[in-house]
Amino acid sequence: MELQQMRYVVAVAETSNFTRAAEQCLVVQSALSHQIARLERELGAKLFDRTSRRVRLTPAGEAFLPAARQALDAAERAQAEVAAAAGEIRGRLAIGAIPTVTAVDLPTALKDFHLRHRQVRITLRSGASEEFIERVRQGTLDVAFLGLPVGVRPKGVRGRELARGELVAVVAPGHPLAGREGVDLEQLSDEPFVDFPQDTAARAQSDEAFAAAGVRREVAFEVTNVDFMTSLIRQGLCVGMLPAAFATELPDLPALRLRDAPARMEHLIWSRFPPSPAAAAFLSALDVRVSSTPD
Repeated sequence: MELQQMRYVVAVAETSNFTRAAEQCLVVQSALSHQIARLERELGAKLFDRTSRRVRLTPAGEAFLPAARQALDAAERAQAEVAAAAGEIRGRLAIGAIPTVTAVDLPTALKDFHLRHRQVRITLRSGASEEFIERVRQGTLDVAFLGLPVGVRPKGVRGRELARGELVAVVAPGHPLAGREGVDLEQLSDEPFVDFPQDTAARAQSDEAFAAAGVRREVAFEVTNVDFMTSLIRQGLCVGMLPAAFATELPDLPALRLRDAPARMEHLIWSRFPPSPAAAAFLSALDVRVSSTPD
């Protein structure tokens, strides 16, 4: 079993298409198909079901895929470690970040890191804090930037608190409350809200504050994208709750300071196991010292 064969399997699984997978791997499709067929004979099982319309993994393929990814990651990590011993940082740096992170100027940090370490392939994924905690635990992300309610600590990872802040209510221009210096959650109880999905850390920050104040609210719009959220607010359809530092980047939307504001904490997390050379270099650029031994 060869690493190249595993690489082809992963590419087909990710693209669901042999032609696109071949293009991604910079080989002709016939060579990719031949290598996968050879691997299937060696394993004694089909990895893909192919029809004229689509390609999908078989149960055997589903079982094989995680191990193939782990093997490729291990080989890449070994190459990166050898390069690091010679003074060169290379490999992959996989980052997760909530869309409202403000404690770090992430675009600038990534630009500076790229200029310093051009052999590192940087990937960035935007999403929810709880997803990122699990992905860092599993090793599919190297580091992640989170936003959590105060008092909640990510488990199973190493981390550092970055900043503490409050949420503000964001309303449309011309909203009756626009221009007020401060409002209570009670004054917003009749407003339709836009918020992130239930059971997410981003939603919990607001839900817990309203519950503590004994105020009920209606979340009429549930979204996963902050740009979509602000678009709905601009149309006057709803009120949103966003970090105060992030709201300053939305000069066209009035932000109302809340007297009983929800609090939130931004965190930077990384694995409990020794980081890759690229991850260690990135954390060092953020003035984070990491241990070379697992917890």
